[in-house]
Amino acid sequence: MTHIEDFFITANSVYNISEEEYQQKELLIKSFEAISRSTYQSIYIIDYYKKNFLYVAENPLFLCGHTSEEIKKLGFMFYIDHVPLQEQKMLTEINKVGFKFFLETPIKERNICTISYDFHIINGKKQILINQKVTPLMLTKDGRIWLALCIVSLSSHNTAGHIELRKQGMTRYWQYSLENHHWIEDKGITLSEKEKDILLLSAQGFTMNEMANKLCIAIDTIKFYKRKLFEKLEVKNITEAIAFVTNYKLL
Repeated sequence: MTHIEDFFITANSVYNISEEEYQQKELLIKSFEAISRSTYQSIYIIDYYKKNFLYVAENPLFLCGHTSEEIKKLGFMFYIDHVPLQEQKMLTEINKVGFKFFLETPIKERNICTISYDFHIINGKKQILINQKVTPLMLTKDGRIWLALCIVSLSSHNTAGHIELRKQGMTRYWQYSLENHHWIEDKGITLSEKEKDILLLSAQGFTMNEMANKLCIAIDTIKFYKRKLFEKLEVKNITEAIAFVTNYKLL
């Protein structure tokens, strides 16, 4: 059985955050409220000092029938109540190995780390596969995570897992193997300018004829690039390709 304490590790214990410091975070919360309203992104902020959620965006798709205030009161009980038991174990393992990786990273690089993974949430009889990206928002003076920003979206995969840790500005990244319980470094995916052009034009709703005219290339060349893109990204269609490159900041 999973317990709330399983989502935290001693090495990242945060101490001595004053109420005055919390009062200064009101502007931060208002900023994320505005971002959530304007983009309809599902955002929440984890507080590793109080071990709860400091802020939860009002996005009903990912709240499993709760209001954002109810989710704030639930805190990490949300995962215990609304994530399949086997995947709860995966989440607690991700916390342990993710924090270990983070704390072994030089302090100056910790703010550019983002960990991403997929898991299901249960809303009644329905399961939704989501992607969650977690990145440090505020660090303590000794480099521990006090506040972390989480962005939730629909997963571009079909199964849970896909645990990756990336550093901003770096093509290479690290994948975590749940079978072997260790990180594997990957050189990453690089898109050519032509591939980026096709993805951007596709996202803007251009047809293949229109893209061919705009890029001054044949329609067969557009088809060739799209096939190669699907193979490179391991997706089935342009919708999945756009979701993938958006999620992983490849554009």
